Amino acid sequence: MAIKKPIKKRKAVVNLDGPDGNAFVLLGFARGWSKDTGEDWEAVKKEAMSGDYKHLVQTLEKYFGRYVDFETNQKDLLK
Repeated sequence: MAIKKPIKKRKAVVNLDGPDGNAFVLLGFARGWSKDTGEDWEAVKKEAMSGDYKHLVQTLEKYFGRYVDFETNQKDLLK
């Protein structure tokens, strides 16, 4: 057994171009992230669902971007 330095915790990565980029999958992730971070799930869900897919992704970035990196090749989603 060896004593080691703590490993820097890495952000989760969600590829929006794959199956995890489905709006319903993203909302499922967001529900769990809300629970983990103490965000009000109902408020996050209401805001995320109040627009189109781009708005959904931008909302999730707003609330969870500290914890998750969203990746995509979709030019309309890139800042």
